Parts: sequence; C-alpha cells; structure tokens
Amino acid sequence: MTQRGGDHDLNDDRHGASFWGRWRGNFLTGLVVVAPLYLTVWLTWSFVSLIDDKVARLIPSGYNLQEYINIPGYGLLVFALFTALMGALAKNFFAAKLIGFGEALLDRLPIVRSLYNGIKQIAETVLVQSKTSFKTACLIEYPRKGLYAIAFISTSARGEVLTKSGRDDLLSVFLPTTPNPTSGFLLFVPRADVIELDMTIEEAAKLIISAGLVTPDEVRKTPARKPARPLAPAAE
Repeated sequence: MTQRGGDHDLNDDRHGASFWGRWRGNFLTGLVVVAPLYLTVWLTWSFVSLIDDKVARLIPSGYNLQEYINIPGYGLLVFALFTALMGALAKNFFAAKLIGFGEALLDRLPIVRSLYNGIKQIAETVLVQSKTSFKTACLIEYPRKGLYAIAFISTSARGEVLTKSGRDDLLSVFLPTTPNPTSGFLLFVPRADVIELDMTIEEAAKLIISAGLVTPDEVRKTPARKPARPLAPAAE
C-alpha cells in the first residue's frame, strides 16, 4: 500500500512539473507575440498624443477643433499638412531664397550652426530617397583574411581616389557597425574581393542590428561565392 501511495505521489509531481513546463512555454510564446504588438501600439499612440498636444498649443483659439471635439491624430494631421505646405513653398524660388537667407543667419551662430547642420544632414540621409542609396548587400573580408563582414555597395569609386589608387575596379563600400548601423567605415574594395548577397538591404540591416540573431530565410541565401554585378563605369 505504501508503495502504491509513493507511486501516486510521484506521478502527481511529474504531472505538476509537466503542467508548469507547458504553461511556461505557452507564456513565453505568447509574450513573443503580444509584447511587440503592445509596444508598437503604445509607441504609436504615445507619438500621436505627443504631436497632438504640441500642435494644439500652437493653433489659435477658435480654429482648434480639439476645443469642440476630441479627434485622435488631429494634431498629427495638421503637422503633416503644414510640413507638406512648407515643402511646396521650399520649391518656390522666393521661398528658397528666404530659407537660404535664414540658413545663412544660422551659420553665423557657432553652436546653433553645428546643431542645425547635423540635424539637417541626418534628416536628408534618412528621409530623402535618391540615386545615392545603397545598391546591394555584400560580404567582404574584414578586418583580415578569413573573417567576413556584411557591407553595402554604394557605387563605383571615381575621381582622385580611383586614379591615385592605381586600380580601375574599386567599389565604394560602407561597412556598418553592430548594433548601430548608422555608424561605420567607408572602404574602397577591389571588385573581385566583393561577394554580392541575394538578401535585400532591409534583411542585411536586420541581420546587423540583431547581431546575427535575425537571419533571412535559408532559401534566399547564396550557397556559392560570386562576384558583384557590374556597376556603372567610373568617371574619368
């Protein structure tokens, strides 16, 4: 009888351990699903609320719809329309002259000048889509032979860099750092030493930011080494 009771208690312990193990696994799985969704919604709502609050203070009394009805995102809409209007005015010749005059005044202020130019450069780099965007992701041997790093091909090297290097096949490559890909190194690499990747720029950026934890699908990976696609010929 004692033996049967002992077996019964052992089975209960195992059942309890199995139950809590399954609960822990389900909880962690649910956390992976819920946490990103919650944080995304929370950050988006916080941003919209912040813009609404800031813009509402700038709108004259009587013209602010928030005084009569609470419209979530009203301030963000006003901000977007105002920014688009400023962009349209900036394309106008006289408005461009006025903006240039204002920037010239800012250039005379030592601290303000550095702050304004830095923010403007970041905005132009991040927001403006132009032909100077990266061509594709690639692998290069860095910092020594046998070690590989992900980089981005920007264009073919040209000008004095190309002529004084004594080569005619250099590519300008940006090597980002982990986990902050906005900083890195500008390298000029021989075309034959660049291994082009099939993954997109976004996938390569995720791989860099996550320190290798987030990788593209295996089917998208290139199994063999191959040279980079020819770019436009370098200007003499």
